[in-house]
Amino acid sequence: MPKDGITPRAHDYSQWYLDIVQQADLADYAEVVKGCIVFKPTGYAIWEAIQRGLDERIKATGHVNAYFPLLIPKSFLMKEAEHVEGFAPEVAEVTRASGEELAEPYVIRPTSETIIGYFYSKWVRSYRDLPLLINQWANVMRWEMRTRPFLRTAEFLWQEGHTVHASEEDAERETLMILHDVYADFVEKDMAVPVIKGLKSEKEKFPGALRSYCIEAMMQDGRALQAGTSHNLGQNFARAFDITYTDQNNTIQLAWTTSWGVSTRLIGALIMSHSDDEGLVVPPRLAPTQVVVVPIYKNDTERSAVLAAIQQITADWKGRLRFKIDDRDNLTPGFKFNEWELKGVPIRLEVGPKDVANRSVAIARRDQPGREGKVIAPQAGLTERLTALLDAIQQTLYDRALAFRNARTADVTTYDDLKQQVERGFARCYWAGSTEDEKRIQDETRATIRCIPLEQPQQSGRCVYTGKETTRQVIFARAY
Repeated sequence: MPKDGITPRAHDYSQWYLDIVQQADLADYAEVVKGCIVFKPTGYAIWEAIQRGLDERIKATGHVNAYFPLLIPKSFLMKEAEHVEGFAPEVAEVTRASGEELAEPYVIRPTSETIIGYFYSKWVRSYRDLPLLINQWANVMRWEMRTRPFLRTAEFLWQEGHTVHASEEDAERETLMILHDVYADFVEKDMAVPVIKGLKSEKEKFPGALRSYCIEAMMQDGRALQAGTSHNLGQNFARAFDITYTDQNNTIQLAWTTSWGVSTRLIGALIMSHSDDEGLVVPPRLAPTQVVVVPIYKNDTERSAVLAAIQQITADWKGRLRFKIDDRDNLTPGFKFNEWELKGVPIRLEVGPKDVANRSVAIARRDQPGREGKVIAPQAGLTERLTALLDAIQQTLYDRALAFRNARTADVTTYDDLKQQVERGFARCYWAGSTEDEKRIQDETRATIRCIPLEQPQQSGRCVYTGKETTRQVIFARAY
Protein backbone atom coordinates (compact mmCIF):
# COMPACT_ATOMS: atom_id res chain seq x y z
CA MET A 1 0.00 0.00 0.00
CA PRO A 2 1.30 3.48 -0.82
CA LYS A 3 2.05 5.85 2.04
CA ASP A 4 -0.38 8.59 2.93
CA GLY A 5 0.61 11.74 1.06
CA ILE A 6 2.36 9.93 -1.80
CA THR A 7 0.43 9.62 -5.05
CA PRO A 8 0.89 6.11 -6.53
CA ARG A 9 3.11 6.03 -9.60
CA ALA A 10 0.42 4.30 -11.63
CA HIS A 11 -2.04 7.15 -10.97
CA ASP A 12 0.14 10.19 -11.64
CA TYR A 13 3.86 9.67 -12.11
CA SER A 14 4.68 13.38 -12.18
CA GLN A 15 2.85 14.05 -8.91
CA TRP A 16 4.42 10.93 -7.37
CA TYR A 17 7.84 12.43 -8.09
CA LEU A 18 6.94 15.76 -6.49
CA ASP A 19 5.46 13.96 -3.48
CA ILE A 20 8.69 11.99 -2.99
CA VAL A 21 10.76 15.20 -3.10
CA GLN A 22 8.53 16.81 -0.48
CA GLN A 23 7.72 13.85 1.78
CA ALA A 24 11.32 12.58 1.88
CA ASP A 25 12.38 16.11 2.85
CA LEU A 26 14.75 16.55 -0.09
CA ALA A 27 13.91 20.08 -1.22
CA ASP A 28 11.55 23.01 -0.91
CA TYR A 29 10.41 25.57 -3.46
CA ALA A 30 12.06 28.99 -3.18
CA GLU A 31 8.91 31.01 -3.88
CA VAL A 32 10.72 34.30 -3.41
CA VAL A 33 13.23 33.40 -6.15
CA LYS A 34 11.20 32.14 -9.08
CA GLY A 35 12.41 28.91 -10.65
CA CYS A 36 14.77 27.99 -7.79
CA ILE A 37 14.69 25.41 -5.00
CA VAL A 38 16.21 25.01 -1.55
CA PHE A 39 18.24 21.85 -1.05
CA LYS A 40 17.18 20.58 2.36
CA PRO A 41 19.75 18.66 4.43
CA THR A 42 18.62 15.21 3.25
CA GLY A 43 18.76 16.23 -0.42
CA TYR A 44 22.06 18.04 -0.01
CA ALA A 45 23.61 15.06 1.78
CA ILE A 46 22.83 12.94 -1.29
CA TRP A 47 24.45 15.59 -3.50
CA GLU A 48 27.53 15.54 -1.27
CA ALA A 49 27.73 11.76 -1.72
CA ILE A 50 27.45 12.22 -5.50
CA GLN A 51 30.18 14.87 -5.36
CA ARG A 52 32.52 12.57 -3.43
CA GLY A 53 32.09 9.68 -5.83
CA LEU A 54 32.62 11.82 -8.91
CA ASP A 55 35.42 13.93 -7.44
CA GLU A 56 37.43 10.83 -6.58
CA ARG A 57 37.14 9.57 -10.15
CA ILE A 58 37.90 12.98 -11.69
CA LYS A 59 41.05 13.41 -9.62
CA ALA A 60 42.13 9.81 -10.23
CA THR A 61 42.26 10.61 -13.97
CA GLY A 62 44.73 13.46 -13.43
CA HIS A 63 42.38 16.44 -13.21
CA VAL A 64 42.52 19.16 -10.55
CA ASN A 65 39.82 21.46 -9.19
CA ALA A 66 39.71 25.25 -9.56
CA TYR A 67 37.04 27.95 -9.46
CA PHE A 68 36.15 30.66 -11.98
CA PRO A 69 33.92 33.78 -11.67
CA LEU A 70 30.12 33.53 -11.61
CA LEU A 71 29.78 36.67 -13.74
CA ILE A 72 30.92 36.59 -17.36
CA PRO A 73 31.31 39.67 -19.61
CA LYS A 74 28.53 39.52 -22.17
CA SER A 75 31.05 40.10 -24.97
CA PHE A 76 32.67 36.75 -24.11
CA LEU A 77 29.44 34.89 -24.79
CA MET A 78 29.11 36.65 -28.15
CA LYS A 79 32.47 35.37 -29.44
CA GLU A 80 31.26 31.89 -30.39
CA ALA A 81 28.20 32.34 -32.61
CA GLU A 82 26.67 28.86 -32.27
CA HIS A 83 27.25 28.91 -28.50
CA VAL A 84 25.52 32.25 -27.91
CA GLU A 85 22.59 31.24 -30.13
CA GLY A 86 22.13 28.05 -28.14
CA PHE A 87 22.09 29.78 -24.75
CA ALA A 88 20.53 33.17 -25.57
CA PRO A 89 17.00 32.33 -24.33
CA GLU A 90 18.37 31.09 -20.98
CA VAL A 91 20.81 33.88 -20.10
CA ALA A 92 20.25 36.21 -17.14
CA GLU A 93 22.10 39.55 -17.27
CA VAL A 94 23.43 41.95 -14.62
CA THR A 95 23.21 45.50 -15.98
CA ARG A 96 23.45 47.68 -12.83
CA ALA A 97 25.76 47.73 -9.80
CA SER A 98 26.23 50.33 -7.05
CA GLY A 99 23.28 52.23 -8.49
CA GLU A 100 24.93 52.75 -11.87
CA GLU A 101 24.63 51.20 -15.30
CA LEU A 102 27.54 48.89 -16.07
CA ALA A 103 29.71 49.80 -19.04
CA GLU A 104 29.31 46.20 -20.18
CA PRO A 105 26.63 43.82 -18.87
CA TYR A 106 27.61 40.57 -17.20
CA VAL A 107 25.78 37.31 -17.74
CA ILE A 108 25.31 34.91 -14.83
CA ARG A 109 27.12 31.81 -16.03
CA PRO A 110 24.91 29.33 -17.89
CA THR A 111 28.16 27.39 -18.47
CA SER A 112 31.80 28.49 -18.34
CA GLU A 113 33.44 27.66 -21.68
CA THR A 114 33.84 31.32 -22.55
CA ILE A 115 35.36 32.75 -19.39
CA ILE A 116 37.55 29.68 -18.89
CA GLY A 117 38.64 30.00 -22.51
CA TYR A 118 39.76 33.56 -21.77
CA PHE A 119 41.99 32.43 -18.90
CA TYR A 120 43.28 29.39 -20.77
CA SER A 121 44.48 31.72 -23.53
CA LYS A 122 46.67 33.39 -20.87
CA TRP A 123 47.88 30.19 -19.24
CA VAL A 124 48.72 28.07 -22.29
CA ARG A 125 51.97 29.01 -24.01
CA SER A 126 53.85 25.84 -24.92
CA TYR A 127 53.19 22.20 -25.68
CA ARG A 128 54.74 21.63 -22.24
CA ASP A 129 51.61 23.22 -20.70
CA LEU A 130 49.41 20.55 -22.26
CA PRO A 131 47.21 18.79 -21.53
CA LEU A 132 45.61 21.31 -19.17
CA LEU A 133 43.06 19.37 -17.08
CA ILE A 134 40.81 21.44 -14.78
CA ASN A 135 37.40 20.83 -13.23
CA GLN A 136 35.22 23.15 -11.19
CA TRP A 137 32.30 22.53 -8.82
CA ALA A 138 29.90 25.44 -9.19
CA ASN A 139 26.38 26.72 -9.55
CA VAL A 140 24.96 27.95 -12.85
CA MET A 141 21.81 29.76 -13.92
CA ARG A 142 19.63 29.09 -16.92
CA TRP A 143 16.40 31.05 -16.96
CA GLU A 144 13.94 28.15 -16.77
CA MET A 145 10.39 28.99 -15.82
CA ARG A 146 8.86 25.51 -16.16
CA THR A 147 10.67 23.92 -13.27
CA ARG A 148 10.77 20.52 -11.58
CA PRO A 149 12.95 20.03 -8.50
CA PHE A 150 16.44 18.71 -9.35
CA LEU A 151 15.50 17.98 -12.98
CA ARG A 152 15.04 21.51 -14.28
CA THR A 153 15.52 24.66 -12.19
CA ALA A 154 16.76 28.16 -12.94
CA GLU A 155 19.78 27.66 -10.66
CA PHE A 156 21.39 24.27 -10.22
CA LEU A 157 24.64 22.75 -8.98
CA TRP A 158 27.11 20.82 -11.09
CA GLN A 159 30.68 20.10 -12.01
CA GLU A 160 32.12 21.23 -15.31
CA GLY A 161 35.44 20.01 -16.60
CA HIS A 162 37.39 22.04 -19.17
CA THR A 163 40.55 20.74 -20.79
CA VAL A 164 43.06 21.80 -23.46
CA HIS A 165 44.96 19.41 -25.75
CA ALA A 166 47.57 19.46 -28.48
CA SER A 167 45.57 17.39 -30.99
CA GLU A 168 42.08 16.29 -31.93
CA GLU A 169 43.03 12.70 -31.04
CA ASP A 170 43.99 13.73 -27.49
CA ALA A 171 40.78 15.74 -27.09
CA GLU A 172 38.68 12.84 -28.37
CA ARG A 173 40.46 10.42 -26.03
CA GLU A 174 39.73 12.75 -23.10
CA THR A 175 36.07 13.14 -24.08
CA LEU A 176 35.47 9.38 -24.25
CA MET A 177 37.54 8.62 -21.16
CA ILE A 178 35.35 10.94 -19.07
CA LEU A 179 32.22 9.36 -20.53
CA HIS A 180 33.35 5.79 -19.78
CA ASP A 181 35.65 5.93 -16.74
CA VAL A 182 34.01 8.75 -14.80
CA TYR A 183 30.36 9.24 -15.70
CA ALA A 184 29.16 5.80 -16.76
CA ASP A 185 31.28 4.11 -14.10
CA PHE A 186 29.85 6.31 -11.33
CA VAL A 187 26.22 6.20 -12.44
CA GLU A 188 26.20 2.44 -12.88
CA LYS A 189 28.31 1.45 -9.87
CA ASP A 190 27.35 4.05 -7.27
CA MET A 191 23.86 5.07 -8.40
CA ALA A 192 22.93 1.55 -9.61
CA VAL A 193 21.43 3.06 -12.78
CA PRO A 194 22.25 1.36 -16.12
CA VAL A 195 23.07 3.76 -18.94
CA ILE A 196 23.48 3.72 -22.71
CA LYS A 197 26.64 5.50 -23.89
CA GLY A 198 26.35 7.27 -27.19
CA LEU A 199 26.94 10.17 -29.54
CA LYS A 200 24.43 13.03 -29.74
CA SER A 201 22.85 13.84 -33.08
CA GLU A 202 23.73 17.13 -34.79
CA LYS A 203 20.37 18.49 -33.64
CA GLU A 204 20.94 17.56 -30.00
CA LYS A 205 24.66 18.30 -29.57
CA PHE A 206 26.03 21.06 -27.31
CA PRO A 207 26.07 24.51 -28.98
CA GLY A 208 29.53 25.08 -30.42
CA ALA A 209 30.79 21.51 -29.99
CA LEU A 210 32.42 19.37 -32.64
CA ARG A 211 30.90 16.22 -31.11
CA SER A 212 28.81 15.60 -27.99
CA TYR A 213 28.62 12.28 -26.15
CA CYS A 214 26.16 11.34 -23.44
CA ILE A 215 24.90 8.67 -21.09
CA GLU A 216 21.14 8.06 -21.20
CA ALA A 217 19.12 6.35 -18.48
CA MET A 218 15.52 5.11 -18.48
CA MET A 219 13.20 6.24 -15.72
CA GLN A 220 10.31 4.16 -14.35
CA ASP A 221 7.81 5.83 -16.67
CA GLY A 222 9.84 4.75 -19.71
CA ARG A 223 11.18 8.23 -20.45
CA ALA A 224 14.87 8.99 -20.93
CA LEU A 225 17.00 11.18 -18.73
CA GLN A 226 20.35 12.52 -19.93
CA ALA A 227 22.59 11.74 -16.97
CA GLY A 228 25.84 13.28 -18.23
CA THR A 229 27.49 14.81 -21.29
CA SER A 230 31.05 15.03 -22.57
CA HIS A 231 31.91 17.35 -25.46
CA ASN A 232 34.80 17.47 -27.90
CA LEU A 233 34.72 21.19 -28.66
CA GLY A 234 37.18 20.90 -31.51
CA GLN A 235 38.94 24.24 -32.10
CA ASN A 236 35.84 26.46 -31.99
CA PHE A 237 36.43 27.94 -28.54
CA ALA A 238 40.21 27.92 -28.97
CA ARG A 239 39.76 29.99 -32.11
CA ALA A 240 37.31 32.38 -30.42
CA PHE A 241 39.62 32.97 -27.43
CA ASP A 242 43.01 32.52 -29.12
CA ILE A 243 44.09 29.45 -27.15
CA THR A 244 47.34 28.63 -28.92
CA TYR A 245 50.59 26.90 -28.05
CA THR A 246 54.10 26.66 -29.48
CA ASP A 247 54.89 23.11 -30.56
CA GLN A 248 58.23 21.22 -30.54
CA ASN A 249 59.16 22.88 -33.85
CA ASN A 250 58.56 26.35 -32.39
CA THR A 251 55.45 26.73 -34.55
CA ILE A 252 52.29 28.31 -33.12
CA GLN A 253 49.36 25.87 -33.16
CA LEU A 254 45.67 26.27 -32.35
CA ALA A 255 44.69 24.08 -29.38
CA TRP A 256 41.81 21.58 -29.04
CA THR A 257 39.44 21.79 -26.08
CA THR A 258 36.80 19.70 -24.31
CA SER A 259 34.11 20.29 -21.70
CA TRP A 260 31.99 17.86 -19.71
CA GLY A 261 29.51 17.99 -16.86
CA VAL A 262 26.89 16.36 -14.67
CA SER A 263 24.48 18.16 -12.37
CA THR A 264 22.04 17.80 -9.52
CA ARG A 265 19.59 16.27 -11.99
CA LEU A 266 21.35 13.03 -10.96
CA ILE A 267 19.28 13.27 -7.77
CA GLY A 268 16.18 13.27 -9.97
CA ALA A 269 17.54 10.25 -11.83
CA LEU A 270 18.10 8.44 -8.54
CA ILE A 271 14.56 9.16 -7.36
CA MET A 272 12.91 8.07 -10.60
CA SER A 273 15.06 4.97 -11.10
CA HIS A 274 14.62 3.28 -7.72
CA SER A 275 11.91 4.82 -5.54
CA ASP A 276 8.48 3.28 -4.98
CA ASP A 277 5.05 4.16 -3.63
CA GLU A 278 6.42 3.88 -0.08
CA GLY A 279 8.91 6.69 -0.64
CA LEU A 280 12.53 7.28 -1.56
CA VAL A 281 14.94 4.40 -2.20
CA VAL A 282 18.65 5.29 -2.02
CA PRO A 283 21.40 2.91 -3.22
CA PRO A 284 23.69 1.96 -0.30
CA ARG A 285 26.83 3.46 -1.86
CA LEU A 286 25.17 6.89 -1.96
CA ALA A 287 23.02 6.68 1.16
CA PRO A 288 24.04 9.32 3.75
CA THR A 289 22.74 6.82 6.35
CA GLN A 290 23.11 3.17 5.34
CA VAL A 291 21.73 1.62 8.53
CA VAL A 292 19.30 3.14 11.02
CA VAL A 293 18.91 1.43 14.39
CA VAL A 294 15.53 1.81 16.11
CA PRO A 295 15.35 0.84 19.79
CA ILE A 296 12.04 -0.59 21.05
CA TYR A 297 11.08 -0.40 24.72
CA LYS A 298 8.16 0.31 27.06
CA ASN A 299 9.82 1.68 30.18
CA ASP A 300 13.08 3.13 31.46
CA THR A 301 14.44 -0.26 32.51
CA GLU A 302 13.93 -1.71 29.03
CA ARG A 303 15.28 1.48 27.49
CA SER A 304 18.57 1.24 29.39
CA ALA A 305 19.04 -2.43 28.49
CA VAL A 306 18.17 -1.94 24.81
CA LEU A 307 20.41 1.12 24.36
CA ALA A 308 23.29 -0.65 26.11
CA ALA A 309 22.90 -3.60 23.73
CA ILE A 310 22.82 -1.24 20.75
CA GLN A 311 26.06 0.40 21.88
CA GLN A 312 27.70 -3.02 21.92
CA ILE A 313 26.23 -3.98 18.54
CA THR A 314 27.46 -0.79 16.86
CA ALA A 315 30.81 -0.53 18.65
CA ASP A 316 32.87 -1.52 15.59
CA TRP A 317 30.74 0.19 12.94
CA LYS A 318 32.53 3.55 12.80
CA GLY A 319 34.50 3.79 9.59
CA ARG A 320 32.76 0.68 8.23
CA LEU A 321 29.08 1.64 8.10
CA ARG A 322 27.29 4.99 7.96
CA PHE A 323 24.69 4.56 10.69
CA LYS A 324 22.31 6.41 12.96
CA ILE A 325 20.76 5.37 16.28
CA ASP A 326 17.26 6.86 16.45
CA ASP A 327 16.82 7.18 20.22
CA ARG A 328 14.25 9.99 20.10
CA ASP A 329 11.90 9.46 23.06
CA ASN A 330 9.03 11.57 21.79
CA LEU A 331 8.25 9.34 18.78
CA THR A 332 6.85 5.82 18.54
CA PRO A 333 8.81 3.03 16.80
CA GLY A 334 6.09 2.88 14.14
CA PHE A 335 6.54 6.57 13.33
CA LYS A 336 10.29 6.06 13.05
CA PHE A 337 9.87 3.02 10.78
CA ASN A 338 7.66 5.11 8.50
CA GLU A 339 10.04 8.08 8.48
CA TRP A 340 13.19 6.12 7.65
CA GLU A 341 11.41 4.05 5.03
CA LEU A 342 10.15 7.25 3.44
CA LYS A 343 13.69 8.68 3.40
CA GLY A 344 15.08 5.57 1.72
CA VAL A 345 17.60 4.31 4.28
CA PRO A 346 18.73 0.91 2.87
CA ILE A 347 18.60 -1.09 6.13
CA ARG A 348 16.58 -0.68 9.31
CA LEU A 349 17.65 -2.54 12.43
CA GLU A 350 15.15 -3.09 15.26
CA VAL A 351 16.30 -4.00 18.76
CA GLY A 352 13.85 -4.69 21.58
CA PRO A 353 13.92 -6.51 24.96
CA LYS A 354 13.43 -9.94 23.31
CA ASP A 355 16.36 -9.23 21.00
CA VAL A 356 18.50 -8.33 23.99
CA ALA A 357 17.58 -11.61 25.68
CA ASN A 358 18.04 -13.69 22.51
CA ARG A 359 21.09 -11.77 21.29
CA SER A 360 19.31 -11.14 18.00
CA VAL A 361 18.10 -8.22 15.86
CA ALA A 362 15.38 -7.65 13.28
CA ILE A 363 16.68 -6.54 9.88
CA ALA A 364 14.40 -4.80 7.35
CA ARG A 365 15.52 -4.14 3.74
CA ARG A 366 14.24 -0.95 2.13
CA ASP A 367 14.38 -2.45 -1.35
CA GLN A 368 11.92 -5.15 -0.22
CA PRO A 369 9.19 -3.41 1.79
CA GLY A 370 6.97 -5.44 4.11
CA ARG A 371 7.46 -8.94 5.48
CA GLU A 372 9.39 -10.14 2.43
CA GLY A 373 12.42 -8.02 3.32
CA LYS A 374 12.44 -8.60 7.10
CA VAL A 375 14.43 -11.29 8.96
CA ILE A 376 15.60 -12.09 12.48
CA ALA A 377 19.38 -12.49 12.65
CA PRO A 378 21.92 -13.20 15.41
CA GLN A 379 24.02 -10.34 16.75
CA ALA A 380 27.15 -12.43 16.24
CA GLY A 381 28.78 -11.59 12.92
CA LEU A 382 26.24 -8.80 12.33
CA THR A 383 28.70 -6.23 10.94
CA GLU A 384 29.85 -8.58 8.18
CA ARG A 385 26.25 -9.60 7.47
CA LEU A 386 25.15 -5.98 7.07
CA THR A 387 28.12 -5.15 4.84
CA ALA A 388 27.26 -8.09 2.57
CA LEU A 389 23.58 -7.12 2.62
CA LEU A 390 24.35 -3.56 1.53
CA ASP A 391 26.30 -4.96 -1.44
CA ALA A 392 23.36 -7.24 -2.25
CA ILE A 393 20.90 -4.35 -2.13
CA GLN A 394 23.14 -2.27 -4.40
CA GLN A 395 23.26 -5.10 -6.96
CA THR A 396 19.54 -5.78 -6.67
CA LEU A 397 18.70 -2.16 -7.47
CA TYR A 398 20.95 -2.20 -10.54
CA ASP A 399 19.60 -5.54 -11.79
CA ARG A 400 16.02 -4.38 -11.28
CA ALA A 401 16.61 -1.15 -13.21
CA LEU A 402 18.40 -3.01 -16.02
CA ALA A 403 15.61 -5.59 -16.32
CA PHE A 404 13.06 -2.77 -16.48
CA ARG A 405 15.01 -0.97 -19.22
CA ASN A 406 15.39 -4.16 -21.24
CA ALA A 407 11.68 -4.88 -20.96
CA ARG A 408 10.82 -1.36 -22.15
CA THR A 409 13.29 -1.26 -25.07
CA ALA A 410 12.30 -2.64 -28.46
CA ASP A 411 13.69 -2.74 -31.99
CA VAL A 412 11.34 -1.08 -34.45
CA THR A 413 11.41 -1.21 -38.23
CA THR A 414 8.53 1.09 -39.22
CA TYR A 415 7.59 4.63 -38.29
CA ASP A 416 4.22 3.44 -36.98
CA ASP A 417 6.05 1.02 -34.67
CA LEU A 418 8.31 3.83 -33.49
CA LYS A 419 5.32 6.03 -32.64
CA GLN A 420 3.81 3.23 -30.56
CA GLN A 421 7.08 2.25 -28.84
CA VAL A 422 7.97 5.74 -27.58
CA GLU A 423 4.69 5.65 -25.66
CA ARG A 424 6.22 3.02 -23.38
CA GLY A 425 10.01 3.30 -23.58
CA PHE A 426 13.05 3.27 -25.87
CA ALA A 427 12.73 2.63 -29.61
CA ARG A 428 15.94 1.29 -31.17
CA CYS A 429 16.01 1.61 -34.94
CA TYR A 430 18.18 2.13 -38.00
CA TRP A 431 18.52 5.78 -38.94
CA ALA A 432 19.65 7.63 -42.05
CA GLY A 433 17.43 10.67 -41.71
CA SER A 434 18.33 14.37 -41.69
CA THR A 435 18.10 16.94 -38.92
CA GLU A 436 14.88 18.13 -40.54
CA ASP A 437 13.49 14.57 -40.41
CA GLU A 438 14.40 14.39 -36.73
CA LYS A 439 12.60 17.68 -36.06
CA ARG A 440 9.48 16.42 -37.83
CA ILE A 441 9.48 13.24 -35.74
CA GLN A 442 9.85 15.30 -32.56
CA ASP A 443 6.92 17.51 -33.58
CA GLU A 444 4.75 14.47 -34.28
CA THR A 445 5.76 12.19 -31.39
CA ARG A 446 7.52 14.40 -28.78
CA ALA A 447 10.43 11.94 -29.03
CA THR A 448 14.01 12.77 -29.95
CA ILE A 449 17.15 10.85 -30.80
CA ARG A 450 18.56 10.39 -27.32
CA CYS A 451 21.83 9.03 -28.63
CA ILE A 452 23.60 7.08 -31.35
CA PRO A 453 24.86 4.15 -29.22
CA LEU A 454 28.60 3.58 -29.25
CA GLU A 455 27.86 -0.12 -29.60
CA GLN A 456 26.53 -0.54 -33.13
CA PRO A 457 25.30 -3.63 -35.03
CA GLN A 458 27.60 -5.34 -37.49
CA GLN A 459 24.92 -5.55 -40.18
CA SER A 460 22.93 -2.96 -42.10
CA GLY A 461 19.21 -2.23 -42.07
CA ARG A 462 16.66 0.20 -43.46
CA CYS A 463 16.06 3.61 -41.90
CA VAL A 464 12.81 3.66 -39.94
CA TYR A 465 11.82 6.98 -41.54
CA THR A 466 13.43 7.27 -44.98
CA GLY A 467 13.83 3.61 -45.91
CA LYS A 468 17.49 4.18 -46.87
CA GLU A 469 19.97 1.44 -46.07
CA THR A 470 22.37 2.23 -43.23
CA THR A 471 24.54 0.60 -40.59
CA ARG A 472 23.72 3.18 -37.90
CA GLN A 473 21.19 2.61 -35.13
CA VAL A 474 19.79 5.26 -32.76
CA ILE A 475 17.60 5.38 -29.66
CA PHE A 476 14.41 7.42 -29.90
CA ALA A 477 12.56 8.28 -26.69
CA ARG A 478 10.65 10.98 -24.90
CA ALA A 479 12.86 12.66 -22.34
CA TYR A 480 13.07 14.87 -19.30
